[in-house]
Amino acid sequence: MDDSTLDRHIGRLTLEQKARLLTGATTWRTAGEADIGLREMVLSDGPAGVRGEAWDERRPSALLPSASALGALWDEELVEELGGLVAAEAVRKGVDVVLAPTLNLHRTPLGGRHFECFSEDPELTGRTGAALIRGIQARGVAATAKHYVANDSETDRLTVDVRVSERALREVYLAPFEAAVEAGVWLVMAGYNSVNGATMTAHPLLDEPLKGEWGFDGVVVSDWGALRSTEEPARAALDLAMPGPQSPWGAELVQAVKDGRVAQDAVDDKVRRLLRLAGRVGAFTPYLRHCAPVQRSQRTRALLRRAVAAGSVLLANRGVLPLDPAELSSVAVVGAHAASPRTQGGGSAGVFPSDVVTPLAGIRSRLRGRARVVHVPCPLPGGAAAPLGTDGCSDPRSGAPGVLLRVLDESGRELHAEHRLSGRQLEPDLPPGAHTVEISALLRPRQQGTWTFGVGGFGRMTLTVDGHTVLDGVFPRETDDPAVVHVNPPVQQASTELTSKRPVLVTARRELLPGSGRATVVTAAPPQPDAERTTAAAVEAAREADAAIVVVGTDEHDETEGYDRRNLSLGGRQDDLVRAVAAVNPRTVVVVNSGGPVEMPWRQDVGALLLAWFPGQEAGAGLTDVLFGLEEPGGRLPTTWGASLTDMPVTRTRPAEGRLDYAEGLHIGHRAWLRAGRAPAFWFGHGLGYTSWEYEAVEAPAKVTAGEAFSVRVHLRNTGTRAGREVVQIYAARPESAVERPVRWFAGYAAVRAEPGRTVTAEVEVAPRALRHWSQDEHAWVVEPGPYRFMAGRSAGDLRWQGEVTVEPPALHG
Repeated sequence: MDDSTLDRHIGRLTLEQKARLLTGATTWRTAGEADIGLREMVLSDGPAGVRGEAWDERRPSALLPSASALGALWDEELVEELGGLVAAEAVRKGVDVVLAPTLNLHRTPLGGRHFECFSEDPELTGRTGAALIRGIQARGVAATAKHYVANDSETDRLTVDVRVSERALREVYLAPFEAAVEAGVWLVMAGYNSVNGATMTAHPLLDEPLKGEWGFDGVVVSDWGALRSTEEPARAALDLAMPGPQSPWGAELVQAVKDGRVAQDAVDDKVRRLLRLAGRVGAFTPYLRHCAPVQRSQRTRALLRRAVAAGSVLLANRGVLPLDPAELSSVAVVGAHAASPRTQGGGSAGVFPSDVVTPLAGIRSRLRGRARVVHVPCPLPGGAAAPLGTDGCSDPRSGAPGVLLRVLDESGRELHAEHRLSGRQLEPDLPPGAHTVEISALLRPRQQGTWTFGVGGFGRMTLTVDGHTVLDGVFPRETDDPAVVHVNPPVQQASTELTSKRPVLVTARRELLPGSGRATVVTAAPPQPDAERTTAAAVEAAREADAAIVVVGTDEHDETEGYDRRNLSLGGRQDDLVRAVAAVNPRTVVVVNSGGPVEMPWRQDVGALLLAWFPGQEAGAGLTDVLFGLEEPGGRLPTTWGASLTDMPVTRTRPAEGRLDYAEGLHIGHRAWLRAGRAPAFWFGHGLGYTSWEYEAVEAPAKVTAGEAFSVRVHLRNTGTRAGREVVQIYAARPESAVERPVRWFAGYAAVRAEPGRTVTAEVEVAPRALRHWSQDEHAWVVEPGPYRFMAGRSAGDLRWQGEVTVEPPALHG
């Protein structure tokens, strides 16, 4: 849509109409305006899948691997293809704007939203995010770069003031957003946090460099509920306040313009940007899309399966992988995560997949008719209880699998009732007079003994089992964080004995209080097996098996939006389990099911160690392909993994007096490890395949001109026995620099494939930005002339070549 058309539309709108457009019409929709033919635009969370407007388990979505798994791909073509899948899901669900990608960094391994971010490195994050943006927007769906900026941890995230130098902001934290703007992103989301004393929804950084220097012509949208005042954000470069219809903008904004406290031109610019976005997503035409049934096409499933294998990182392999089914008569599969994997992280990005292929199901399918598979579940870490669902529960009114959801008035009269598939109801319909949400189910216990039941939410809550009250109390809301209030409320638990396997009626009620949301969650956990007994059973199964596969991981309370992690331990005695199994079977493969780093004190004692991340709905299918050699583990670490938390150089997430000081400056991730002179368990960029490579020769220019890209050509030979993929990485250093720099920093990569015995050349382009630094004195980018050291290798800690390149200043033209 050209500027003259935009101006014509703006000229037809009153001030009141303009203000109405700048605040959401609902939680997930912008306002429409019939006078200019503008319909509402629909927004949806989207990093791991497109949920749509409602938290409704009856409307499933395709579930992708977590963003940390996409960061591990080091494959922009595949990321772009996955972006196309996200766009297709958006079209299917009637969504115009997807709130992805998240471009914040893995500054510390304790970051609770680690799984939703790509990597520790600004260059890798920027390239991965740009690829996802291109894939999404190629189909006319808008992507959103978030959370601008320095929103890298969860503790006090609504109020924290991040203190960070101008140089670190430019070179580290703003860099991925600059790459997103270069990729043409249509929206940028301003975070909840403050930076250097100013809240991001009114921060000068929204103007410069975002809209000015970078030329961003799209919409700056607030994070949900982040807008807390009228005038400052209106005078600044924020464009759209979400959600709505209630917000500090509206009548207050109209009056501020009339009083001269906010310029009319500022409002017009915001409206112009919103209308430009509307033109890009087709919101000036009737909405022809509809929410079609979930597509279970072989093509979609094959893409997701390929992504699981391509993002899996083989951290260690002592000749165990790949497993050959022809050599196996029995396999022990150990761990609760094998049958109940974590496919996604917790928080606002969650979706409901139509089905999930578990690791156990994938292994059994692959070995069916070939080998016996014995599963020993072992306790879930922390005894995490799952919400009531269709497995073992039925609606007490209809008898259908699932639960009965009812909404009652103050007298207990039923106002609304419906059958649902899950005991996790985040957005129950609330008719006028709603006072209480009730969820009930007939539970068919498969075990006798002590069951643990829970109800999540705030206010007065009760839970009964066959009419016996097991929980009754008032639980006040202690946070304003919307992820906690509306998505992941705390669950209060109580235990009771079930002495038979006959069905019992479980009923939970939650009274509704203003400001406490409506999310209600009902959970049930069977008696937990004795850890020592199950470990002994796992050891016995592993001793008798030809190979053992142990699947360990984090629980649903460990990695989630709204909370940072307190430690990196797997918990639940999983470390003891791994050690015990590995001690009796040298062909023990450990699969780690987590979104971010965990401590693995047994890493040198196992036959192979495979990182599966949160792998999405095709978890078991893609994982099985890797375990049995149908696919090579293609991933490389996007983040440095330390041996223990105490070794890690940057860990702070907790503000002091409201401030979180990024005192490490430029030095996060592998840069921080290098600066500290310590070696981690696994370096950034590390990952093994199923073949071996020899770096034979490297070609690099002796001299380059500042501001111009150049290439480093690396010649490799596949010296193994099967085809494979190698990710060639280039790092740069400037030992004699006049300014502070990292010991070395990541400058680019290229991936190549070759058959056994073949030679292939990786051509790695080094972009001009790799050599520049931000001058705080000049407030400008500067390239220091002189010699730079360049290194090529397999990771930040495994370098096979180094050479010198002299950077010369550009020629002056008179």
